[in-house]
Amino acid sequence: MIKTILPALVLGLSAIASAALPAAPVHAEDQKPEQVHVRGSIVAYSGSALTVKTREGETVDVTLADGWKLASVANAAVTDIKPGDFVGIASLPSEGGGDGALEVLIFPPAMKGAGEGSYGWDLKPNSSMTNATVADAVKGVDGRTVTVSYHGKEKKIAIPDGTPVVTIAPATNDDLVPGAAVFIPAEKAASGPLAHQVLVGKNGVVPPM
Repeated sequence: MIKTILPALVLGLSAIASAALPAAPVHAEDQKPEQVHVRGSIVAYSGSALTVKTREGETVDVTLADGWKLASVANAAVTDIKPGDFVGIASLPSEGGGDGALEVLIFPPAMKGAGEGSYGWDLKPNSSMTNATVADAVKGVDGRTVTVSYHGKEKKIAIPDGTPVVTIAPATNDDLVPGAAVFIPAEKAASGPLAHQVLVGKNGVVPPM
């Protein structure tokens, strides 16, 4: 059975959103679990757990929560990015000012507005993630520069040639084979990472986020 997933880029935003709200008394029952991103390749899949060799070289066992969701990513092109599209872009500050993209996810139209905002990300040190609507896309000498808008703000992000650009695609449990690349937004738990969603690479496409 094909499972669907909220894009990995918009998961775990509750903690980020809470940080932007005015300070209020915090009760133990209101605290959100700490989030962790697992990036790596599958060692084994048992049905209720994934063993993953992470990009840092560790081997971790990820518990799959009841009702967990699965999806994959499919290649897209920078020329597919058009005004009005909703995108998630991981980026780093550029030496000359502005941001340079590390990867781009083009959201399906039905998910426009999901996780809108700009916040810290852990793809690389000092990286950020911006989920926003494309206001303008201009072709330049080296790739493109997009202007995106979110919550009344605008941000310009350069997308150099060769930047991975993907969109969400369906997947099945049969895609969870040893060696397949995964991106797993999970919760920290006493027994190890607990995942409600898994994004798996297939057909040679690696989740770049």
